[in-house]
Amino acid sequence: MLDDPGVDDLVRQWTEDHSKAAESDEINRIASEWLAEVPVQPQGIPGQRARGGSNPWAAVEATDPRFFAAMRERLPDVPAELISAAAGWWQMVGGLAEAKEWWDAGISPLDQRALDYRAAGLAPSDLKRRLGPLTVLDHLRRGSAPAWCVNRLQRQNERRSA
Repeated sequence: MLDDPGVDDLVRQWTEDHSKAAESDEINRIASEWLAEVPVQPQGIPGQRARGGSNPWAAVEATDPRFFAAMRERLPDVPAELISAAAGWWQMVGGLAEAKEWWDAGISPLDQRALDYRAAGLAPSDLKRRLGPLTVLDHLRRGSAPAWCVNRLQRQNERRSA
């Protein structure tokens, strides 16, 4: 499916967890009946209310459609709900251009560890740099801490400038 076994496992697990089973259908039916009996109270922020019409609320997009479309191009077989959730993480990273840099550098659009890598001081261009026989991305995939990679890259830069 994807190049990263950890991400493949995530997609597989998510698909298993969200598959419909007879038991979950029964639970949903009972919950729906129960919720139908509860009086509906307005929720949300007044600014979200629609202007006129029968719908009391305006639709609010939680996911930037540009992120969703870009991720759908790269992950056509992944469920839309998973892409939508992952798009929310990437929106926190920054703009779409930066997210695409991370993806082009080898990070899966489903891998939110890029947030940790960025917070540690790594940039997408750092992932292809070599630390010994492995690239930074290889080290990260094998479990090296992002801070360790940043430290090693800094030492490498110091040696080159000395």
